[in-house]
Amino acid sequence: MLNLNNKVVWITGASSGIGEALSYELSRRGSKLMLSARRKEELERVKSNCTASQENIQILPMDVTHFDELPTLTKKAIQFFGHIDLLVNNSGISQRSFAKDTLLDVDKRLMDVNYFGAVALTKNILPHFLLSKRGHIAVVTSVTGKFGTPYRSGYAASKHALHGFFDSLRAELWYDVRDAIKVSIICPGFIHTPITLSAVTGDGSPLNKMDEGQYKGKSAKWCAEKIVKALEKEREEVYIGGKEVLGVYLKRFFPRIFSRIIRTAKVR
Repeated sequence: MLNLNNKVVWITGASSGIGEALSYELSRRGSKLMLSARRKEELERVKSNCTASQENIQILPMDVTHFDELPTLTKKAIQFFGHIDLLVNNSGISQRSFAKDTLLDVDKRLMDVNYFGAVALTKNILPHFLLSKRGHIAVVTSVTGKFGTPYRSGYAASKHALHGFFDSLRAELWYDVRDAIKVSIICPGFIHTPITLSAVTGDGSPLNKMDEGQYKGKSAKWCAEKIVKALEKEREEVYIGGKEVLGVYLKRFFPRIFSRIIRTAKVR
């Protein structure tokens, strides 16, 4: 079982929602934190709210879609504490629009932020982990990485892609370092965060409202506690949420029944 006390954890998307809650939970457990997101002022706020010593928390503003900047930023992140033990790929945006109404540029943006951002950052940190022959990579996907729902076609596609990449990566790393580098896929369901406020609509504009499922979802604090426990146990894949998590198993074992249910599900 992994002890996260004094471990160096790099969290992307740390300025709000699950990333913010993870920062507080890991800080409480004694981790050293590297916090990244686009908004420096929000990272400063999260840092000041953490319970750990402020010298054990660093901020590194970044946009995961600025791929050319990631090599330099990764080196900087490693230099702050001398190494990274755990990378949590948590940056992401959501979607609320039907496929027929969604511009292709919006689908591309979803893939850039949710998929290519995580893949690019992971590829930049991998040499560091391989050199030290240890490390842990976590990626926050979604239960929609296991099944698609109406109104989220591009979002679900980006999350499915993450599962394909990180499952493959886990298997490949075994050839290099056996089980020394862990890969965890974290799949939240409805969690009460601001993510739907900035969810993109068909033309790329923000939704600017909270949908019912998200509003009634579990708290981000509760979710963060579940995620940290899964990381401590070095779980390969974990589903976190309410009854929507049952959809993963319904899809797996009773796909026709699931298909009939999901087509009429209230998802907005």
